[in-house]
Amino acid sequence: MIRKVFYFSALAIAISCSANAQSIGIFEGQGDVGNVKPKGTATYNAQNQQYTLTSSGANVWGTADAFHFLWRKIKGDFILTANVRFLPRKGASEYRKVGVMVRSNLNAGSKHVDVATHGGKLVAMQYRAKENDSTRQVISKVENADVIQLERRGNKYRMWVAKQGNPFTVDSMTTDAVEDEAYVGIFLCAHDAKAVEKAVFSNVRITVPNKLDFKPYTDYIGSNVEILDLATKNRRVIYQYNKSIQAPNWTRDGKKLLYNQDDLLYTYDLATNKPTLLNTGEVKRNNNDHVISFDGKRLAISSFGVRGGPDGGRSIGYVVPITGGEPKRITTVAPSYIHSWSPDDKAIVFMSTRNGNSDIYSVSPDGGTETRLTTDPAYDDGCEYTPDGKYIYFNSVRTGHMQIWRMKPDGSEQTQVTHSEFNDWFPHISPDGKFIVYISFLQNEVGPQDHPFYRHVYLQRMPISGGKPEVIAYLYGGQGTINTPSFSPDGKQVAFVSNTDLLFPLFPIEYQKK
Repeated sequence: MIRKVFYFSALAIAISCSANAQSIGIFEGQGDVGNVKPKGTATYNAQNQQYTLTSSGANVWGTADAFHFLWRKIKGDFILTANVRFLPRKGASEYRKVGVMVRSNLNAGSKHVDVATHGGKLVAMQYRAKENDSTRQVISKVENADVIQLERRGNKYRMWVAKQGNPFTVDSMTTDAVEDEAYVGIFLCAHDAKAVEKAVFSNVRITVPNKLDFKPYTDYIGSNVEILDLATKNRRVIYQYNKSIQAPNWTRDGKKLLYNQDDLLYTYDLATNKPTLLNTGEVKRNNNDHVISFDGKRLAISSFGVRGGPDGGRSIGYVVPITGGEPKRITTVAPSYIHSWSPDDKAIVFMSTRNGNSDIYSVSPDGGTETRLTTDPAYDDGCEYTPDGKYIYFNSVRTGHMQIWRMKPDGSEQTQVTHSEFNDWFPHISPDGKFIVYISFLQNEVGPQDHPFYRHVYLQRMPISGGKPEVIAYLYGGQGTINTPSFSPDGKQVAFVSNTDLLFPLFPIEYQKK
């Protein structure tokens, strides 16, 4: 039996080397930098994928540092992200520091750049441009940040910081201080040589972004399938693949995820952590727009037609049994992208571009007459029924940038829902009908009608009755991250995909051969 090998052999070698270096989670090593007594420690909880550091140390400042560091060697560009929090201790210094860092070496006076949040209010990007030189800093306007990110692109460094739930505030600087290959990791400093502090790091990700000259829809980077706990905002990577996985979609029994990979559809068993190919017959160019019927018995999929065929290789809508089989075509015009079933399973809504206009249509799961629901000349997409069937939510660019809208199932009462600074796509409604989760692209990175791969994005949650949106995840992703209904059946979790050019495994990997 031939089974899928999850990673290239080069990555397998890297994992082996990390294990020999007593790796902790995604990191290769740990140790005290400078004079730290008693010795600092770092532990990893594999179940929730969180790290706990303890450290003394006088400071990360001046011409010499003293702190505990958990690291791995990285070459080139990266994005290092973490949620951080100090564990309470009476008498702790307001200048104690917890953060993320890139460092030339493990000497006390090494060149470095870090993003640190202090025990008081201060949050700053600190840097030492020369060995044993003085430390300088760029102070953020955000205080008490608990989501921090350090990004390096060439010689440009950016500090992204936020209070959990709010968008990032970004500051940048340019320096050639740190070498291309350097130590990247998380750190803790007590700011008191006689004290010991403890901090917890969650949602720690080292992302290697796409190359700047990559070709969209031709060059793909690796994928993390993640599950987010909505109560705690803690994320776990459950599966990794060295190319593109897109659009995880929870089955109605909560036991599996459905996603597309390499133009095919797979189900991923959450109990056994095993993917299984889903039979879609002769339809083998499946894309990331697919949705399960409310009764859980059927699957509506979108698949690109035969190249050079009558549909010009463009996307077509089909219905197939949830267990697999030969799909039945249900849409008449390509391109058509399937998005949602009605709660009574009698209608399917989809986006189709016709006569140069992208609108939302409905059709029976058996095919037949199609009904046009939107007629605005602006781009409309991403349609999804509420669980009670009273509304269809969708995204539209009719205000000038992409926002979330809603309408009645007959297309009436079209009303704008979000009024944000972002381009908001793909609204998904919680099973209890109380919340919307959607993906937001930054306007300075993405045009209003585009939703590309490999960008800085947020997952946001908003009460369906209205109110302030809340950022629930900060990630590098985009196209394919959350195209399909992504809530678990109990509404407590959301599945999505993040991306990185180099995978750092967060769970045990079994390598299989032919």
